[in-house]
Amino acid sequence: LFDGVYPFYPQQRKAAVFDISTIIVIVVFLALACSFLLIIPGIRGRARLFWTLRAVLSLFVGMVIVLVQFTGDWETGWVQANTSYKSFSPVQVNVDVGLHIGLAGVNVTLRGNPVTQINETINYNEHFAWSFGADYEHSYSQGLQKGLPSPILYVAEKFSRQSPCAVHGQYRIAGHYASAMLWVAFCTWIISNILFSMPVLVYGGYMLLLTGAFLIFSLLSFSTVRNSPMCPIQIGTRALQVAYGGSFWLVLAIGLLCFVVGITIVAIHHLNLDLLKTFFDLREDKAEEYQEMPGVFINPHFMSKGL
Repeated sequence: LFDGVYPFYPQQRKAAVFDISTIIVIVVFLALACSFLLIIPGIRGRARLFWTLRAVLSLFVGMVIVLVQFTGDWETGWVQANTSYKSFSPVQVNVDVGLHIGLAGVNVTLRGNPVTQINETINYNEHFAWSFGADYEHSYSQGLQKGLPSPILYVAEKFSRQSPCAVHGQYRIAGHYASAMLWVAFCTWIISNILFSMPVLVYGGYMLLLTGAFLIFSLLSFSTVRNSPMCPIQIGTRALQVAYGGSFWLVLAIGLLCFVVGITIVAIHHLNLDLLKTFFDLREDKAEEYQEMPGVFINPHFMSKGL
């Protein structure tokens, strides 16, 4: 063993929920947030609080839209069971089997209870991609050549193209359209921020409503996989059941938040425009605009001449 990895074949491990792509997205948006927060000391009055709230909320929405593209927990499921570890072997092991379904593929996790059993370390996490440009069958064939444990191959086979479950194409198309809707939502989010920086706040509210609509459309696209019944995944005597995961509910929460904020901005625009301009620091200071001179000195010589 070399650092816990067998040296005679490449092992591409991808974290079930967070991998290097999600970490990069988080770091980029945190850097943007820190750069904006450095400007806060130069803002005076109540505008400082309003500006901070707008910046943090907007960056959080944008980060979530990009982040869920790379997470693998749109659907998740766990089961603990006694099952065979290798094909054609009567040896039974007690393991936790996890299934994490994302937009671009599926992760199958196998963890022993305890981790060390039958003189082996049972701690696997294998990724099988089905996004456009990826070959799921090739990944599955590589798993067979590596000699992955039977539970992993069994679960991965359920999502293959040759499986009688026939869910491969559904998950692939649903994930593709959900990803497309998320990227469109990201574009509308950028446009809304541009409009909010200009004195056209109501159109920024409309774009936020459109952002929320595309986020909901992405959820509807992904949920179409539930139209057909899922094949039973039997691990030993237990069945592995999947349910919507954290990414799905996070997108739903952000979509509803965009709806609430967008509706609030549009409503305040029609009911109290000055309040909306105050929140976005666009209100003109009428006191200075119409301020009169405190004193006027008039030359009586010109006044006597009627000038």
